[in-house]
Amino acid sequence: MSACCSGGCASDKPPVDPTYRRILWVALILNAGMFLVEMVGGLASGSASLLADAVDFFGDAFNYLVSIAILGLSLTIRARAALVKGVTMGAYGLFVLGTAAWHFTAGTVPEAGTMGAIGVLALAVNVFVAVLLFAYRTGDSNMRSVWLCSRNDAIGNLAIILAALGVFGTGTGWPDIAVAAVMGVLGLTAARTVIAQARSEMQTASVVPSQPVTVELKRR
Repeated sequence: MSACCSGGCASDKPPVDPTYRRILWVALILNAGMFLVEMVGGLASGSASLLADAVDFFGDAFNYLVSIAILGLSLTIRARAALVKGVTMGAYGLFVLGTAAWHFTAGTVPEAGTMGAIGVLALAVNVFVAVLLFAYRTGDSNMRSVWLCSRNDAIGNLAIILAALGVFGTGTGWPDIAVAAVMGVLGLTAARTVIAQARSEMQTASVVPSQPVTVELKRR
């Protein structure tokens, strides 16, 4: 009889940390709210970096939801979910780079005040979430993807604030476009990291040998 069930070995199903689950719910709610705020603000101000960050908030909210759904499941399932999240992060990076290119072609000059105000709010939210998740940053590929999202978001928000100052000082859209491009590259880099770890975990889970149980019969 195999020591592993069809969903993976029982030993690769870690106990669910209730604190981590609560943190993910808090992060999910905050990210969903900031998606709405930045989408409205990005459209109103004409900012490529705010729109890029809005899409990132939406993607993060989805990632948190997936992470909550797979807590306590087998390593194989968690690794597959992380692989999907990594591909999503890569798609986000490509979308942001495309948005930056479009704004460059259109010569858009965003409204610096709106950019700066929303950037500060988004930074506060992401730093708060990153602090909550800091203790879980070295976990499996799913935990790592969550941490990388929060870290990249905080970096992106700092860059948006600097871009707002740059737009205000120069009267051009170059700082906004440059920040959007950097955020796109960060998304692609994080995606590569998560995908590589997820694939490694899937390979590890697939080579776990079955341990047959030997039953010895005693003769009288």
